[in-house]
Amino acid sequence: MMKTYEFGDPKADTILIQPADEYDLAGIENEFSLIAASCGKSFQLIALKVENWNTDLSPWKAPAVFGKEDFGEGAGETLAEILKLCSDESKTYYIGGYSLAGLFALWAAYRTDVFKGVAAASPSVWFPGFTDYMKKNEIKTGAVYLSLGDKEEKARNSVMATVGDRVRDTYSLLSARGVKCVLEWNEGNHFKEADVRTAKAFSWVMQN
Repeated sequence: MMKTYEFGDPKADTILIQPADEYDLAGIENEFSLIAASCGKSFQLIALKVENWNTDLSPWKAPAVFGKEDFGEGAGETLAEILKLCSDESKTYYIGGYSLAGLFALWAAYRTDVFKGVAAASPSVWFPGFTDYMKKNEIKTGAVYLSLGDKEEKARNSVMATVGDRVRDTYSLLSARGVKCVLEWNEGNHFKEADVRTAKAFSWVMQN
């Protein structure tokens, strides 16, 4: 079972679920405060510590894109753990995350209809095969927030540099299928203000 970090009102009807690594957790309290200030409603944020980022959040195997670590196929097991936290049908659940966790959140909404909205901040939609997966399957949520830093598609890595085109494709695909969707461009590269970007993502889906 993944370690969880809980913020906000445990009795709230609105639950935000976020897979997170050490980098995310360092800014999670600020993220929570930004969401609380923006949405003006009671909610609980549950962050789940991901131990093996490239395996636990990857929907299928893929070769390494940066470094030497390949991507695994542990997303199914991770989603199963998350769904155990979403058993109270009287509550409304949203899922979101940053980078590969944002991609995972999108993928999760194709696998289950538990989540009312997806907050995908700077999602790794460059992930091999993901655009084709979206074309062949129907997402099971009504609202998706997408964002990207305006310098992210200028990455030196040739695969990661496709992220701009892929996030535009994602927005177009979802919009064409009637999903309420927005694509917001943030200033900077992939590593700028992840907590702020994720807070904006969750705040939007909670209100749409």
